[in-house]
Amino acid sequence: MSAMIHLNPDAALSAGPEIEPRRMGTLEAIWSNTAFRKTMILVLLAVIWESYARYLGNPLLFPTLTDTIKALVSSIASGVLPSRTWASLKILAIGYSSGVLLAAVLTIVAINTRLGTDLLETLTATFNPLPAIALLPLALIWFGLGIGSLVFVLIHSVLWAVALNTHSGFRSVSQTTRMVGWNYELRGLRYVAKILIPAAFPTILTGLKIGWAFAWRTLIAAELVFGVSSGQGGLGWFIFESRNMLNIPSVFAGLLTVIVVGLIVESLVFKTIERHTIQKWGVQS
Repeated sequence: MSAMIHLNPDAALSAGPEIEPRRMGTLEAIWSNTAFRKTMILVLLAVIWESYARYLGNPLLFPTLTDTIKALVSSIASGVLPSRTWASLKILAIGYSSGVLLAAVLTIVAINTRLGTDLLETLTATFNPLPAIALLPLALIWFGLGIGSLVFVLIHSVLWAVALNTHSGFRSVSQTTRMVGWNYELRGLRYVAKILIPAAFPTILTGLKIGWAFAWRTLIAAELVFGVSSGQGGLGWFIFESRNMLNIPSVFAGLLTVIVVGLIVESLVFKTIERHTIQKWGVQS
């Protein structure tokens, strides 16, 4: 009778060499930080900007970063740039929220009815390729020289991007997830709010980001053409006025403000929404 050999799993595991996790060095740990790498990219771009402007030596074509920062600080200290930025953001908030609301209504109708789906697809295919700024002349005729014209073109720039992504996200929700809602007897708006929106939120948030970017660019471009609204110009008008006075550092200061506002909204607003929704719900795609 052959002898039986009993192996102790713990002994077998302990027999092998212990593998200790490799510790990162100080430089490697710093370089692995995303914020540090992005900061280094910004610093590199700043150095390139300053070097090229000094090499060119023509402040009317391309001012140095130093002159731009001076103009930015001066405009902020005088209160002109903050007031112009605030004027643009107020109009942007009205147009963006209106566009998102209309997109939500269209998408809810589309997801519940066949006719609604056909309507959304037809309208999107028709109007989405049309640049929002191209509608500004018609908006001026229809709504006059006021905020209404700007809000109209903003709604157009937001509506189709948000509606497209939201509808696409709803349609990509799995049948299993849908059946969960049906088993709980969820119907109508409750079904959309409890099942479809959480499951499709990564795509919806992408649409909201795209809509925001379209709206912000459209507003600045419209203000460059449109000018003063209700006696107060926005950020685009600040850039236009600075260009007319050949104050090119202020032009670049206005453009830098446009970029900074975009970065703030992306980093604070949308990242916060993503952290409290997509990451919390565990529905990252």
